[in-house]
This record gives sequence, structure tokens and C-alpha cells, in this order.
Amino acid sequence: SEKFSLGLVTTSGCIGLLFAPSLPLILYAVVAQQLNVGPAVSINDMFLAAAVPGVLLIVLLGLWSFWRNRQAARRKAFSLRAALHALKGNSWELPLPVFVLGGVYGGWFAVSEAAAVTALYVLVVEVVILREIPLRKLPAITTEAMVLVGGILIILGVSVSTTNYVIDAEIPARLFTWTQDHISNKYVFLLLLNLFLLALGAFLNIFSAVVMVVPLILPVAVGYGIHPVHLGVIFLANLQIGYLMPPAGLDLCISAFRFGRPIHEIVKASLPFAVIILVTVLVITYWPALSLWAIGG
Repeated sequence: SEKFSLGLVTTSGCIGLLFAPSLPLILYAVVAQQLNVGPAVSINDMFLAAAVPGVLLIVLLGLWSFWRNRQAARRKAFSLRAALHALKGNSWELPLPVFVLGGVYGGWFAVSEAAAVTALYVLVVEVVILREIPLRKLPAITTEAMVLVGGILIILGVSVSTTNYVIDAEIPARLFTWTQDHISNKYVFLLLLNLFLLALGAFLNIFSAVVMVVPLILPVAVGYGIHPVHLGVIFLANLQIGYLMPPAGLDLCISAFRFGRPIHEIVKASLPFAVIILVTVLVITYWPALSLWAIGG
């Protein structure tokens, strides 16, 4: 259905936060290293620790999507010829992830430069090789893309303004001072931490949240015996739901703009997927081995 498709496309935009080379994972590791509280945190540790929870999230979303559309899906017998034909038809698209990730990890370009390299690769393939986009249409496509980018910049500008207000009001510091004074149970702390991060993600962009809140949370969490790497996975898993929560959910705003739908319609379409992510967050929170086994923690 159209509603399911809207929810699926909107939700897919936030799943990549738990997979390398996610910038929020890198930023969390850098901030944690500067704090030097508890066990050491490296960028590779964050990449490894977040991978299994990320795969679990994809599996749960996939299972729910399959169950949701179990009656609507058409069943076809497997055909090797059709599979090879599909591979041939996507022969220029399939190498793109390998090309981008290989370039990042091989040191050919930075993560921020990978977006420009990807755009250039796609432009050459679509215009020169496959010729699916005529040159005369490029100005119109560029104009449409710039309108979308402008909308995103407005959203980010409002988010930064909100961040500045929250910092000036010292709201996070007050909350965590209260937490240290009134909560002694680790599991209650984790529950309240999840609620706090969910609310935070609805108002702040993820980069501002990492820079502003991690220095406040990390020392408190280590005091409760929570591994900093596990905390990072919890932190980002919660904040990715913020992309799907009004009023500042970036994915909601982009989908509403891109597909020409009211924001409340996108929220309703994304709600079942957000519930699945929330269940995954609870599993990640109370099963630390899921995140820590990959780093031997």
C-alpha cells in the first residue's frame, strides 16, 4: 500500500546510523576519547559494537514488513536467468557501495567527500554510460535538488537554534544533576535515559545532541557500571528514532516535502516502524552483550 511504502522509505533514512562509516558513531567515539572516562573507546570499537544491533534492527523490520504484506506479496518461482538478468541490469549500481566504502577505508577520500564522489559517479553513469538522463534535463534536476537542500537547511537551522536555547538554559545539566541525586538503580537509570534521549531526539539534530549531552551522560553512566561503547550504541539507537518524531524529525520533514504529503500522514505511516525500532532499542539497552561481544567486552 502507499501508506506502507511511505513509512518504509521514511524509516529507511535513519537505519544507517548504526553502520560504518556513520558520522555520529565517529563523533561519539571522538567525544568519548576526549572525556577519557571509563574503558577506552575507539572508532573501530563503535563500528564493531553497533553492527550487530544494526543487523538485528534490519531483521526485525524485514520480518515485520514481510508479515504485514504476507497476503499482498506475489510469489514467483526462482529463476536463475531472471536473477542474472537483474544483476546485469544493475551492474553499474552494485559496485557503488564497494567503491565508496573502499575509498573511505583505503584513505582515498574522507567520509564527507564520499557524498560528492557518489554524486559524480551517479552523474557519469546516468548521463554518459546509461544515458537515462538527457543533458537538457540536468538544469531542472539541479533546481529540484537545490529546493530540497534548501528545505533541509531551514530544518537544520531551526534545530541549531533550539540547541542553542537548550544549552543556554542548562537543561541537560540540571536533569543529570537530579538523576545523580535521586536514582541509585542501574536499570531505572537506563529506562529514564531512554526516555530522555527519545525526547531529546525529537528536538535536536543528532550531531548537536552528541556534542552537548555525551559529556554529561558518560561520567554518570560509567558510575552505574555501563560500558562507554554500550552507552554509545544505546545513545545513537535512541536518537535515530528522533528522525521519525515530530516536531523536528528530519526524515519526516524531508518525506513530507519530497512526496507532497502532510506531516501527520507521514507520522502515521512511520509509526509501526518506529515501534519496531523502539523494541530493538530496549533489547540493545538491557542486553549489553549484543553490543560488546564484538569488541570482547
